[in-house]
Parts: sequence; C-alpha cells; structure tokens
Amino acid sequence: MGLRCEVFVLLLFPLLSQGEVTSFVKCSQFFLNHVPPTVLSDPTNNNRYQQICQCLLDNNNKVQYYYATLYDTNNKIPVYSAYELQLADIERKDYWHIEPQLDGGSHLCMSGLNQIPSNNRGDHQALNRDYEKSGYDKGHLYPVHHTSTHSSMIATSTLTNAAPQDPGFNRGQWRVHEEDLAELLNNACSKAYVVTGVVPGDTQIGDGVKVAKYYWSAYCCVSKSHTTESAGYVGPDNNGKVQTLTVKDLETRLSGPGYYGTPFYVFQGRC
Repeated sequence: MGLRCEVFVLLLFPLLSQGEVTSFVKCSQFFLNHVPPTVLSDPTNNNRYQQICQCLLDNNNKVQYYYATLYDTNNKIPVYSAYELQLADIERKDYWHIEPQLDGGSHLCMSGLNQIPSNNRGDHQALNRDYEKSGYDKGHLYPVHHTSTHSSMIATSTLTNAAPQDPGFNRGQWRVHEEDLAELLNNACSKAYVVTGVVPGDTQIGDGVKVAKYYWSAYCCVSKSHTTESAGYVGPDNNGKVQTLTVKDLETRLSGPGYYGTPFYVFQGRC
C-alpha cells in the first residue's frame, strides 16, 4: 500500500483519533533495532496485509504513535502487534475504535464508524456488531495491562488490535501470562520489546471475522548492561495452558503447517 494515504488523508473528515495505514516507517521504534517481524504477503491480494502505525491525536492535533500492527483484511483480525512494554496502574475503558482507512475512510488515526462511508463499513475489518452475542471476547494483542498512560490505554482499544478469543482462556491463563510477563520485564529490563500475535482458526463470527486458534507472544529484554534475553509463548495447548519456549522454537512452530505455513521470524535473529 506504500505511503499513498498521506496524499489525501485530511481532505474529507475532521481530525479525531487512532491508526495510520501506510507502512511501518513511522513506527519502527516499536521493533527491536527498527526491524519488524516477518510481514506476510498474499500473491493473490497485495492489499491483504496492512501495516498500521497505531496513533492518536494529542490536544494540539499532533499525531502520537503508540505501537505497530500487521492486520489481515481477509480474516479481519491482526497478525501481530508490536510494542515497548511500559507498566503502570491504568484503569481500563472499553470504548472500541476501528481503522477508517481500511474501509475507504480518509481519517488519519483510529476513530468511530462515522469516519467510514456507510456502504464500506466492515468490508475489511471487524466491527463491534461482529462480536455481539458471539460468545467470544475481544482479545487484546497489546493489552491494557502493558500500558503506562491513559492515552496508550485508549490506543489499545481498537478492533485492529483484537481477535475473537475464548473467554475462559482470555480471562484465565492468557491474562495470567500477561500479568507475569509484565512483572518479569518491568523488573529486569531497561527496554522490553514485545510482539503478540494470533493464528486464525476455521471458526468465524459475524461477517467473516476469524476466531484465533492460537495466541502467541515473544519478548526481547535489553538489560541495563545492554545484554539481551528472550522467550516465546503460545497457547492454548491441549490442556488450555500457555507454553513457554525459546523464540527460535516459537518461530519454527509459527512457520509450520497449522500456523502461518511460511518462514516467520519475530526478532530476525537479533535477540
């Protein structure tokens, strides 16, 4: 998709908030050494996988970036979100945004449905109505518990940062994993780069929104002495648990059948 959206981005609608669909150029700071995980491609649809720099406008209408997301417009769920973990006790708010540019809107950052032409809404992304009475949670990839400011908390509540997740797993083992990871990295790291992703299954809800078969995450911890350590996680396993493994083993699994089925690298061998 390149950088074409910036040519027309302010012409039709007033500024509100959240997500710039261009490339990862403006949010590469959320990747270790500014290098993203594998960007998937589809030879039959060049626009399927969209690189989103998730943003909000501050009080001076200046764009502020909070994390990066690779989004699958066919399955209407993210592939992954990448962020730098920063921890604070932030109260969660459950007002969910969408990404106007995925459905033909021209608003620069994430906002509400009014920023998308009515005939286009939900063509390439999930909407709140897809989750209603589905029995699935909106499972954050970049979770509220890993944010440190009110603005960063708000920025996580976009449906381009969520996938349908079994509520028992979301509120149980995966929530425990998120909390344990936050405590580990907050105590040990001067910088902590985290990537969290999902693998789509065969089940879908609403208008073609795929339910996540697996959630996975990986971190690279840069210590105060500039050494690095890493680990990967994936779940649920057959017992509904989250497995811990090396990043290399996680990449091997994600590259195989039943997952992405193509070579996939999280930190590109740099951690």
